Amino acid sequence: MVIEVELRTFISQKKYEELLDYFAKEGVVQGVEEQETWYFNAPVDLRIQRSTAHAKVWLKKGKMHAEHREEFEVLCKREDFDTLAKIFFTLGYGIKIKWLRLRKNFLWKGISVSVDHTKGYGFILELEKKCEPSVQEAVLKELKTAIQSLAIVLSSQEDFDQAFSEYSKNWKTLLEEK
Repeated sequence: MVIEVELRTFISQKKYEELLDYFAKEGVVQGVEEQETWYFNAPVDLRIQRSTAHAKVWLKKGKMHAEHREEFEVLCKREDFDTLAKIFFTLGYGIKIKWLRLRKNFLWKGISVSVDHTKGYGFILELEKKCEPSVQEAVLKELKTAIQSLAIVLSSQEDFDQAFSEYSKNWKTLLEEK
């Protein structure tokens, strides 16, 4: 079983730009991705994504925005995205929400770092590691220490839940705006 341990926080545009500079110098650039992600109306957190490099389908167990969750992920060819969508539509799942994101990835101190700009949602810093369940609390502590070293205060679970709720009500309009 693989557990995804992650911390994320909203950041300002100024902090976004500062962090891009910082991680470009202090980390290893892992690439830039344009991502289109669809969440489905399913009894679990079920998603598909088309990125610059590939497509994928994945499922996350547990509570949305939790610090650690079990995750299942299958990478596909980028051109398979439409087929993935057809499979889930055929199963009766509609689109719950869509995201358009520019994600800049880094490796820093053994941690996967993403500095994101999500259209209509904002700027987000995400630190992540995948691990076995037996070490998830130690990994969470490591990520918290790392984010504190950046002098960044974590957004609360409530902040993310509220922002997600607002975005989910307005995502169609927000994605139409230039």
